[in-house]
Amino acid sequence: MSKVDLHIHSTASDGRYSPQEIVRKAVGLGLEVIALTDHDSVDGIASALEEARKFSQLQFIPGVEVSTDVPSGEVHVLGYFIDYGSEELAAALERFRSSREGRAQGMITKLAELGIHISWERVREIAGSGTVGRPHIAQAMLEKRYINSIKEAFDKYIARDGPAYVEREKMTPVEAVQLILHNRGVAVMSHPFTVPEPEGMIAELKAAGMAGIEAYYNSYTSEETGALIAMAKNHGLIVTGGSDYHGLDESHETMMGGVEVPVEAVSRLIARAEPKMLKLAYLK
Repeated sequence: MSKVDLHIHSTASDGRYSPQEIVRKAVGLGLEVIALTDHDSVDGIASALEEARKFSQLQFIPGVEVSTDVPSGEVHVLGYFIDYGSEELAAALERFRSSREGRAQGMITKLAELGIHISWERVREIAGSGTVGRPHIAQAMLEKRYINSIKEAFDKYIARDGPAYVEREKMTPVEAVQLILHNRGVAVMSHPFTVPEPEGMIAELKAAGMAGIEAYYNSYTSEETGALIAMAKNHGLIVTGGSDYHGLDESHETMMGGVEVPVEAVSRLIARAEPKMLKLAYLK
């Protein structure tokens, strides 16, 4: 098991466990470095950081995952050592979270037209205090046995090209990188194979100030990881990775620490972080 996981979600977005529970689970698994990277939210950072301070063996990196769409797929941009107290960042992320709720309601309507009946009230209940996301819709579908796994919900219904997919307010990938940089973060493209030809997007985001790409990822083959490492080298980028853990379907998803991520990724991120942001993070 890896000692590093730089891609984890909590109840602050669409994960199952609270930020504090994520920290405790990470410690229990023997992880030494984690980043909390909730979708379009930094609301869990303060409580996770407070919990992480109880464990001297754990390094905690404040993060976020900004979700964007492009015509041929999705591009998500991770921001590490982000200024999670920034009012400007909070306002921008709140705008996108609100658009997620409208999209979710639209998806529920489309699912009903397909004979799949789940309620908005139940989806909102599953999300709790976090932002409603597609995994919450999938979990409601799973509860009513319309599907056998969270993955099946995406594959058959709510992935980008699925019959129940609904668009939401968009930010371009370049704008996501700029938002992260403006708020003192280090920008990294997550799971780059969500677009068919990732190298062009990688080059565009590198020109905008992106520092790295996520090559070590839960569903990637060794060949795909190798290809991304080569792209990172070609463009002078950091290579990072993580499990993308949500905890919603643990019999099918990768556990925290389940993707082997080199410790070097952490030291290279730290080298790119602003000193002020390092002081806010829990680091040895």
